[in-house]
Amino acid sequence: MPAIVKLGKKAKAIAKTALAGKEKHYVSYVRRLERVKTDERVCAMTFDDGPMADPAAPDDGSGRGMTEILLDVMKKYGAHGTFDVVGFTGDNYPDEAGKVGTPLWGGTRFDHYPDFGRDTCGGALHQMELVKRMLREGHSLSNHGYRHIIFGKKPFVYGKRSSLGDIDKVLADQKALHDLILKETGCTVTMGRPPHYVDRIDKNLTSYDAYALMDYQYMAASYDGGGWLPSGESDEKKATQAEIDAMISVIRKKLDADPDFFRGQIIFQKDGYNMAKRTPVAYALEEQLRLLTEAGYRVVSVEELLEISPFADVGSDCPLFAKLKDLAKDHAVAYDDNTLRLDAVMTWGELAMLLAPKDVVTKERIETICRTGKQLTPYRAALAYCEKAGLIPAGSREDGAVTAVPDGFFDPVSGFRRYDVLAAYRKQ
Repeated sequence: MPAIVKLGKKAKAIAKTALAGKEKHYVSYVRRLERVKTDERVCAMTFDDGPMADPAAPDDGSGRGMTEILLDVMKKYGAHGTFDVVGFTGDNYPDEAGKVGTPLWGGTRFDHYPDFGRDTCGGALHQMELVKRMLREGHSLSNHGYRHIIFGKKPFVYGKRSSLGDIDKVLADQKALHDLILKETGCTVTMGRPPHYVDRIDKNLTSYDAYALMDYQYMAASYDGGGWLPSGESDEKKATQAEIDAMISVIRKKLDADPDFFRGQIIFQKDGYNMAKRTPVAYALEEQLRLLTEAGYRVVSVEELLEISPFADVGSDCPLFAKLKDLAKDHAVAYDDNTLRLDAVMTWGELAMLLAPKDVVTKERIETICRTGKQLTPYRAALAYCEKAGLIPAGSREDGAVTAVPDGFFDPVSGFRRYDVLAAYRKQ
């Protein structure tokens, strides 16, 4: 099964590369965060599926739980991370465990963390002290779903899995974890990562729509720290060591080839077992951090990384950087792939997204899709609002080039590139 998963990931990567030039991206309130542009040697570390109170596997004999080990190592190196936590998977029964070494090892219909039948040993609901420790020590939190149920169907690999399907169910699950963390810690979560990266939701909606309503950013990653996929070795001791070595050797090779390779990258790791019920990250993390530290990197949370530089294609050397960074906090100025594309011509659809209230762009559009079942671009509701308000000419095509800007919103505009229009915009 590991070979099948590897093949699937490779095929997906090839398809993604092939479609990169054809994929349509829209200006959006929700940006997929994979890496950012920065001249600093700084990267972000993320950990999925915890917290986990059960020991690492193999057990190091210290009596410490998995998440505690990760936190101890991060503290030793002065590193911060973003923990992408779940709430409680104990409600995901009746179910049966799948075969160890396959993606269904922890459950056939659902996931169970940290292990089948041991749900109370993981998740924020029962391990809130670990969550509070994360926050005390400067780490941040992301929403990985209260029950870690995939949003929509994923035929390959997870074809037997139950999904939430309906956006109201997705929102209820997200809100359950969001509210639990807020109530117990006072922390307002601002990011999410969909379980197993499944974006599709029924009725032509996606995780981007759910996150827009949650006021979240989409925390993705650009580098896989490894460890989640078994090595394939039959001997347990050799398999563990092979997985540890793989996690360390790739980082070493990347840094040897290019010391700046990890600048601005978001690294994915696991706070829990891999498919073979081993935890190589518990033993590889210290060496990973040592290599990064010796190369001059600061390892930070995603929130800290975004404070340094929030965009994928524009850094602090841009004269407009401070303004764009401020605008992005409450305006749709970047595309959903987190690029700004400042040299491109501003379109009417993009201008409408800048001017229309967020509720129109999100709630009204989603309600219309749910009511009609039709697929609508993110710009449709914004265009309708701006036309009615007289902010743009009636009948403007969303992909048409802007030829004028409304009075009262802009300083004199020297041109109609995205750079020119955003530079002239006066925040209302």
